[in-house]
Amino acid sequence: MSTTKIPQVNEVNEFLEIASDFEDPLEVIRESLSNSYDAGATEVEITIRDRPIGSEIVIEDDGEGMDHADLESFFDLGNSTKRGRQNGSIGYKGHGTKIFYKSEEVLVNTTKNGLNLRAQMEQPWEKLNNRTMPEYVLNEEAVKEGNSGTHIRITGFKSGHGFSPTSLTYNKIEHYLKWKTLAGSTGHFFTDDFREMEITVILGDEIDDTRDRLVMNNKLEFPTEQREPGEGQFSESRMCKHYPPRELIVETENGDTTTVEVVGMVGGKDARNELPTYGKHSAQFGVWLAKDHIKVERVNDTISHDNEFLHFFFIANCQDLELSANREKIRNKSSPVYQAIVEELSHYLSKIASDPWFKDYLSHRRKAKLTRRAESQQSSIEKREQRIHERNRFTPSNDAEVVLGLERSNRFGAEPEISVEDYDPSAEVNALVRQDTNLYASSIHRQLTDHFEADKPLESVDKIICWSYGDRDDLSELERSGYHSGEISIDFENDRLIYNNGRRDNIHIVTVQDRL
Repeated sequence: MSTTKIPQVNEVNEFLEIASDFEDPLEVIRESLSNSYDAGATEVEITIRDRPIGSEIVIEDDGEGMDHADLESFFDLGNSTKRGRQNGSIGYKGHGTKIFYKSEEVLVNTTKNGLNLRAQMEQPWEKLNNRTMPEYVLNEEAVKEGNSGTHIRITGFKSGHGFSPTSLTYNKIEHYLKWKTLAGSTGHFFTDDFREMEITVILGDEIDDTRDRLVMNNKLEFPTEQREPGEGQFSESRMCKHYPPRELIVETENGDTTTVEVVGMVGGKDARNELPTYGKHSAQFGVWLAKDHIKVERVNDTISHDNEFLHFFFIANCQDLELSANREKIRNKSSPVYQAIVEELSHYLSKIASDPWFKDYLSHRRKAKLTRRAESQQSSIEKREQRIHERNRFTPSNDAEVVLGLERSNRFGAEPEISVEDYDPSAEVNALVRQDTNLYASSIHRQLTDHFEADKPLESVDKIICWSYGDRDDLSELERSGYHSGEISIDFENDRLIYNNGRRDNIHIVTVQDRL
């Protein structure tokens, strides 16, 4: 007897997992902008306030609004009315809006084609964590034709990052939006009918009171070109060249084709500083793969190793990339289309690297780098000289300078003469020293206590050479508690450390300070 079984999906766990993928509270803004753009909005306003119950986020746009099917798609999972690249929609799996479930309440008020829908969902995050599917109450009423738009309020959003003046500011939001959302879209480079959308963000004064609001559009714009070097020592720092938009037709091994839309720039540090980067330059610049003209992941290995990726900023958009639920990763990296895209980008960027302008820029940069190194070295020497002049006596700042102090003590006639024959700072026993005709395994530190703080063994050590003993209270505690399961006693008068760990070791302590 055989039966046919259909695998089941645990709805609660699936909702919980998708919502949990979204960690950064700024992703609420990212998903809201995408939804508003998909709804045809030309204006969207996002207000964030910090309330006693938690953060309150309000999103309001002038888009076409939602009907019953759209609203179901908003709350459902995998039931989106969007169809991806066919109609320009950003998401079509219905994952993005699940970030709103991480809250105390979700309220949606939307109007489309003369019908107003009001949906209220209470305690969605608490219910999901209690393994209960949250529900929403829907009310509808007829309204005057011609009105449209959507108003969403998320109350008590849950995030470990939180909303506070230190973690969420206008400056941080501006850079995030331009770097990681459609506010930094490259779509306008590739279509004549690109729709601009005005984006306004308002933060409560308790979060950031440095300005009233933030207003921007949804276009990534490069710094102005400057192909010739500037004035001064670091003439390359503002050099910048744009590489205009190009469509690359990519063919896979199995004969399928896809289109990659590439646009970018190469520039020096000052030019790159004019871009609203979200983090360190080393983590931001290079070659980005994008979907829906929103940057997703870098593929810096498409640039030859001879050329530093830091000077490149290229965005390669392809609608055949498949993204993770939170849009942070590309899922189909093992696919033929992904491999073909990377190969084609490597070929395209090799031409950029061969551009005579780029080679000239690198030449100016190498000269500037040498100048910077020379200035840095001179500054370092001057600081070291100043430190020598300001101190009343020689005091080592590191273990190597203890070695210098030991050698100096020999020149001043200290007895017995102890010379360092071999020094390896990375070794457990970092020195071999000669006293009379014998070699001694030695551990060199600024202070005797440093040896124990570094948790180094004593069994192979004949001498510990230090500038001073260090904190004697710490050494007394070692005598009481022991070290590495052995007993320690210190004879300060005779500069001896006695260590008993199954055998008795007498270790000579050399205090260089006393020898000087």
